Amino acid sequence: MTKKLNVAIIGCGGIANGKHLPSLSKIKEVALTAFCDIEKEKALKAAQAYGTEDATVYEDYQKLLKDQTIDVVHVLTPNISHAEISIAALEAGKHVMCEKPMAKTSEEAKQMVEAAYRTGKKLTIGYNNRFRPDSQHLHQVTERGDLGEVYFAKAHAIRRRAVPTWGVFLDEEKQGGGPLIDIGTHALDLTLWMMDNYKPKSVMGNTYHKLGKKKDAANAWGPWDPEKFTVEDSAFGFITMENGATITLEASWALNSLDVDEAKCTLSGTEGGADMKNGLRINGEDFGKLYTNEIDLSTSGVAFYEGKAENDADLEARLWIESIINDTEPTVKPEEALVVTQILEAIYESAKTGKAVYF
Repeated sequence: MTKKLNVAIIGCGGIANGKHLPSLSKIKEVALTAFCDIEKEKALKAAQAYGTEDATVYEDYQKLLKDQTIDVVHVLTPNISHAEISIAALEAGKHVMCEKPMAKTSEEAKQMVEAAYRTGKKLTIGYNNRFRPDSQHLHQVTERGDLGEVYFAKAHAIRRRAVPTWGVFLDEEKQGGGPLIDIGTHALDLTLWMMDNYKPKSVMGNTYHKLGKKKDAANAWGPWDPEKFTVEDSAFGFITMENGATITLEASWALNSLDVDEAKCTLSGTEGGADMKNGLRINGEDFGKLYTNEIDLSTSGVAFYEGKAENDADLEARLWIESIINDTEPTVKPEEALVVTQILEAIYESAKTGKAVYF
């Protein structure tokens, strides 16, 4: 019998309860043995719902990391503490899953990668959109070379009015930014992964704080407080890669647009193209004719039989745990997540200076 991996959760808020804990609890090789939150009640509640009978609860993550029985730590805190806690956990001999974005700054993200190398422990970042059925299928298509050389791509993360008004999402100091670092990061990660291109050359960007100033605004989660809205409400980037490829990145929580899409990408290559706008579509040319194939991503098989399909969070958690058990590379490599952070930071920098940022 395989020894169970003891997993600890640091940060027992929405992302822990909405994504990580339900998925980890389905994996038979996992024992959820420790929970930490600066609000102890949250840690207690999570431990009662998902923990082992003898699960321990902490307010101080440093005390949790002293427990040598813990094998894996999931860092699910605000962005400002991602690097600090992840590095401490790696140095304490734990494998680390850190929620996206990797860190508030590229320097912190770089320190996380260095800590993983130094300690020999695994580090991955929670880019769960890679694990959707359309993402998995499109990655197989691009990996096989069906699109040829992808030289133009769009990374989409546009919401019309869906500003998260809870937690610290609107706090620039704790988060490092708004929709660009929150949801733009998913779209950019997907796009770079599909292109298998992690060598940026230059970045131009603009950020806007326009609709965030409005009072009593229509919003999916109720009106925001303009005084507390200290991050951008939309951001746009133009990225040139070393091989000449171009990526445009668009991200918003609030934008007067009906062209909404989140964590999607559009790819244009020498042999074909693809987009995730309405399902997954592959386009190209065959025998002098243009074609568009709509991919059927349904998981239904035999009639009247319901199989147990994994959602993206379940697949992400399972593959992460399997990479530890089998000592293989995680699907999301920290070096890849570092490049995402570097590009996002460059967009913010370009927006401030009005100049291009060169790598």
